[in-house]
Amino acid sequence: MKQATIIGSGLVGSLWAVYLTKAGYKVNVFERRTDMRKTIISAGKSINLAMSFRGWKALDEMEIGDEIRKIAIPMYGRTMHDLSGNKTYQPYGINDQAIWSVSRGDINCKLMDIAERTGNANISFNEECTGADLKNGIVYLKNTQTGKASEHKSDVVFATDGAFSALRYNAMQKLDRFDYSQKYIEDGYREILLPANADGSYKLEKNTLHIWPRGRFMLIALPNFDGSFTCTLFMPFDGHEHCFNNLTSKEKVNNFFKTVFPNFFEMMPNIADAWEDHPLSSLAIIRCFPWTHGKTALMGDAAHATVPFFGQGMNAGFEDCSVMHSLMKKHNHDWEKVFKDYEIMRKPNGDAVQDLSLLNYIVMRDKVADPTFLLQQKVERRMAELYPGNYFPMYSMVSFSEIEYHVALNKGKEQDEVVLNMIKKNNITQETPSNKLDELIHQFYGEKIKN
Repeated sequence: MKQATIIGSGLVGSLWAVYLTKAGYKVNVFERRTDMRKTIISAGKSINLAMSFRGWKALDEMEIGDEIRKIAIPMYGRTMHDLSGNKTYQPYGINDQAIWSVSRGDINCKLMDIAERTGNANISFNEECTGADLKNGIVYLKNTQTGKASEHKSDVVFATDGAFSALRYNAMQKLDRFDYSQKYIEDGYREILLPANADGSYKLEKNTLHIWPRGRFMLIALPNFDGSFTCTLFMPFDGHEHCFNNLTSKEKVNNFFKTVFPNFFEMMPNIADAWEDHPLSSLAIIRCFPWTHGKTALMGDAAHATVPFFGQGMNAGFEDCSVMHSLMKKHNHDWEKVFKDYEIMRKPNGDAVQDLSLLNYIVMRDKVADPTFLLQQKVERRMAELYPGNYFPMYSMVSFSEIEYHVALNKGKEQDEVVLNMIKKNNITQETPSNKLDELIHQFYGEKIKN
């Protein structure tokens, strides 16, 4: 039986272990942390995740999607909360398309269970990767509890150990001509748990992602099964009227929420007491290349860590598994050919998902409250309904299809320009009657077909 090594038992590592065991490999997974299923620890950066089409496709390929659906909550759109407490709802797609809220810890534990259940995957915890012989498939390890050093050799090695990958740092980054960049954005984030009502009910509508957009920063909330919401405040560290480094006392925290998020403060008047329950964390985009060398490959965040504003980090990592699996079958496990095709295919998409993530931050914190953007969304949605084969909004291309990320990015930018020109040319407003809007859309596509 062929042997495979995976460094990191996070989301991508655990799912990839399932793929490999089902392909006939004996898989050894080495994880630096303790087993999160046995201790109460934070699962790394624990922002609730948003599963969309690409993630479900990868899970369903392994026939485990339905197990994960049991621990996920569909969100059919986004609900914006303005300063006065008014709410505006925008559906994500058409025909009840949804993204799904899932706890990072819950899905990670479930995927580890599924991997071990196959019988051919073994996960060893408290094992830190200290280096690797990339060409010969050897990884060097140190037990974080005993200090004991060991090494492990296999036919193929995968680094799925996250944005600050130890294997990448200790081996890949020492290669000649290995390109690497790490860029922190100006904003950080802090989580806040909004508890359920006393009777266990939700304080907000359950099946939607809630956003409090405030121009330069925002608060979001994703639902959990126990009636609570995992909320995340994204905001500059400093250099702005409202920034994390200014919130140095409970009084300042209270005043900030009373002023900037008044309806949230009403739901959680004890916000200042809970403010430090979760750490203030930073956000970085990491780019590197090549992603493979010898018998070793980078996958997920180890290859293309992004910021969370399009909810695509996990989905992109799961898509890595799906693509690697298809190439593995295509090339009959000739890993040299698999790796070559993998990095050529996925690198442009890794870069694009990072660009899309930054772009969507501006959309979420600023544009969702902008009348021009809301009008553009309305026209786009109607175009997609009337001409589903011709018009596919950028958000839908990213979240509800397997169109490559780089294609979605470029096509989306082109479409934005087309829709905005159409709105301007025909003086379309929110008050334009729906039959008139339909007429203009039919006219637009009639002219387009002629040309």
